[in-house]
Amino acid sequence: MQLQPLGDQAALAYFPDEGAALQFAAAVRRAGGPWLLDVVQAYTSVAVFFDLDRTSFRQVAERLQALHAGGSPPAAVMQGKLRSIPCCYEFQLDLHRVAERTGLAADDVMRLHAGTEYTVYAIGFCPGFPYLGYLAPALCGVPRLARPRLQVEPGSVGLTGRQTGIYPLVRPGGWNLIGRTPLELVNVADGYFPLRTGDRVRFVRIDEAEFRRLAGQRL
Repeated sequence: MQLQPLGDQAALAYFPDEGAALQFAAAVRRAGGPWLLDVVQAYTSVAVFFDLDRTSFRQVAERLQALHAGGSPPAAVMQGKLRSIPCCYEFQLDLHRVAERTGLAADDVMRLHAGTEYTVYAIGFCPGFPYLGYLAPALCGVPRLARPRLQVEPGSVGLTGRQTGIYPLVRPGGWNLIGRTPLELVNVADGYFPLRTGDRVRFVRIDEAEFRRLAGQRL
């Protein structure tokens, strides 16, 4: 583990892989303490935010080093919730582009996308946007759009590189859109952000009628 300050109220820890970062983030959350404000994991890094009135970076660094030396938490602690998210692949804009770039039939793109269990490795870009990894190897390598769209509808499911993700709010975006979920995955006013790093996600293929029936429901 490599540890360095992040501003004056956080420590940033780097790890060799995503699994180690997830384990460490779970261990810090489990240990807790009045000094701890937040733990933010993003792929191979973990930011630990602390209350400067209660502790210092040196003390936090000592705690984190000791925690890391103590080993990983049990698998049951590390593993997040399994989330099943309905996805209507009929609401796509780039499915055929993805099929062409990968050399797959459109049905195979949908099958592979829905047949993979993903991990939420980071949340960012806009409130609640989950970065999900990793795609099946046959789906990897599709680049972003040359010209990002100025508006992507909420619930749109996209992919690029090795990742897939969900636009929870209306935003510009350059990922390849292959479907859409009817669920509300973010409500800023209500403080509703159901997905957390470490959670696992499976997409469940639905048709347009089921999309209409589920529209606006929460996870």
